[in-house]
Amino acid sequence: MGLTSALTTSLNGLALNEQTIDVIGNNIANAGTNGYKASNVLFQTQLSRTLSVGSRPTTGNGGTNPKQIGLGANSAAIVKDFTQGSITNSASPSDLAIQGDGFFIVSGSDGNVYSRAGNFNLSSEDSLVTPAGLRVQGYGVDEDFNLVTTQLTDIEIPLGDLTVAQQTRNVEISGAVLSTGNVATQGTTLSSQEAFVNTAGGTVVGGDTASGVTLLTDLYKEGDTTALFNANDVISFTPRKGGRLLETQTLAVTATTTLSDLLTMMDRTIGIHSGGDVPTEGGSNPGVSIDANGLIQVIGNQGSVNDISLTLGDFTKTDGTTAATVEIPFTKNQTADGESSITDFIVYDSLGQEVNVKLTTYLESRDSTSSTFRYFLESNDDSDADVVLSNGSFVFDGVGEVSSGAIQQFSIDRNNTAAVSPMQINIDFSTMTGISTTSAGSAITLQSQDGSSPGSLSRFVIDETGIINGIFDNGIIRTLGQVVLARFSNPQGLLDNGNTTFLEGVSSGTPFLVTPGNFGAGTIRAGSIELSNTDIGRNLVDLIVSSTNYRGNARVIDSVQRLIDELLLLGR
Repeated sequence: MGLTSALTTSLNGLALNEQTIDVIGNNIANAGTNGYKASNVLFQTQLSRTLSVGSRPTTGNGGTNPKQIGLGANSAAIVKDFTQGSITNSASPSDLAIQGDGFFIVSGSDGNVYSRAGNFNLSSEDSLVTPAGLRVQGYGVDEDFNLVTTQLTDIEIPLGDLTVAQQTRNVEISGAVLSTGNVATQGTTLSSQEAFVNTAGGTVVGGDTASGVTLLTDLYKEGDTTALFNANDVISFTPRKGGRLLETQTLAVTATTTLSDLLTMMDRTIGIHSGGDVPTEGGSNPGVSIDANGLIQVIGNQGSVNDISLTLGDFTKTDGTTAATVEIPFTKNQTADGESSITDFIVYDSLGQEVNVKLTTYLESRDSTSSTFRYFLESNDDSDADVVLSNGSFVFDGVGEVSSGAIQQFSIDRNNTAAVSPMQINIDFSTMTGISTTSAGSAITLQSQDGSSPGSLSRFVIDETGIINGIFDNGIIRTLGQVVLARFSNPQGLLDNGNTTFLEGVSSGTPFLVTPGNFGAGTIRAGSIELSNTDIGRNLVDLIVSSTNYRGNARVIDSVQRLIDELLLLGR
C-alpha cells in the first residue's frame, strides 16, 4: 500500500508541475502582449491517509499526535495577476492605457467583451476598434455635441468628415477714444434743391405738394410734366457716409409704390438711427421725410464719421434695358460733428457664414467727472432692408475706465438663410480706454470674437476621464464621446476569450459601468499602452523550481520502482 501510494502521489506531482510549467510558458510567451495579465498556479493538499487520530492526555500519559500520510496535491486555482502593468508612450493618440482598475468595453459579433489592451485604431467607418476589429464602446453625443449617457454606443471619430461652425456670441472691442475731444452738437441735415409735386406741371403753391402717399409713378419735380419714375423701373441708391461709399440698395417701382417707400429705402440704406435716447436735431428725430413744401429732408446722426453726403449720380434707374441718372440734387445745411471713430469687423452665424458689422462711436456728452460715448451698429448682412442693428452708450470715468455700459447686446436677423435667427451677440467695451492724445484721436478695433467659419475635424485628444475632444481646423473644440470602463466585483471570475479579451463569467459578477476616474475606476492615459505584467525574472525562477520539483517527483517514482524490483527478487 505504501509504495503504491508513493507512485500515485508522485504521478500527481508530475501532472501539477507540468501544469505549472505550462502556465509559466504562457506567461513568458505573452511577455510582449499589450495588456496581458500573468497567471500562476496555486497548489493545495489532497486527502491524507490517517494511521492514527492520536489520543488525549491522561493522568499517566501526555497524549499522542495524529499519524497521517498525505496523498499528494492538486491545483486549487489558476490565478490571474491583475496588478498594473508598465505604461509606455506610443505614437498614436488612439492608443489608451488604464492607470488603475477597470476594463475597456469592446463589442463583437457575440456581444460585449472586456480588455486591458488599449492599442486601438480608427476603422474605415471612423469607429475606434481593436486590431481584431472589435468596436470600442462608450457614450456618444447628440447633434449639439452633448454627451448621451443613457446607453453605450460605438465610439466614432470622423476625422476629415465632420464639419462644424460656431456662431459668434461674444465680441470684445478694444482701443482708445479721446474723451477730451469735441463733444457732438449736430448731425447732418440736407434738403433737396427742388420741390416735388403729385401732378404734371403742378406747383406747391397750387396745392399739388407731394406727400408720403404719392405714387412714384405720379411724382414730378415742381413745374415738370414728366414723371420721375415709371412702373417697372428699378431705382438704385448709393450714398456716402463718413466719406465711405455705402452698399447700393434698390427699389422696384410698381403701380402701388409710394414716395414713402422711396424715403424708407433711403433711410435704411444710409443707416440712420432714431428713437429711444438717440439725440434729435432741432426737436426732429433723425430720418428721411418730405416736408410741407415738397422738399425731401434728410437728418443724420451726430459724429463726424456719420456725416452724410448726397450728390448727383447717387440715384439711378433702369427699365431693364436703359439706365439713367435720376437728378435729385441736395443742399447740405449742416455737417455732423463730434469726436468719433469707426471700425468694421466680421462675426459668424450658426452656419459659419461671415456677417459684416460696422461700429461707430462719437463723444455725446461730457461733465466734470465722466464722458459719454454713443455707439451705432450697422450691417448690410442683416436679413431685413434696414442696415441699422442697435445703438447705445457707455461712460468713461475720470481715469479713462469704462464705468457703465461695458457689456451690451445686439441682434442680427438671418431670416434669409438657414442659420439660427436672430443672432444674439454680447458686445464688450470694458477693455477700451478713454485716454488718448489729440494727434492720435480715437481708434477702436475688434479684439476678439468667439465665432468661426466652417472647419473639418483634423485631430482629437482623449483626456484622463475618457472624454474625446475633437479639434477642428478652425480652432473649435467639440466633445465627440467618452470612453466607458467596466469594473467587476471578482475579476478572477472572468473567462479568457482570446485576442486579449475576457468574457463575463458566472463568478465574476455583472459589469459595473463607470466613467474613468469615478467609483474606483482608473484614469485614461492617451497616447500610451499598458504592457504585459509578466515578470520574466520571476517566471524563470519559478520555471527552475517547477522543473526541479518535476525531477524530484520523477526520482520518487524511480526509487519506488527500484524497491519493487528488490521485492520481486526476494520471491525468486
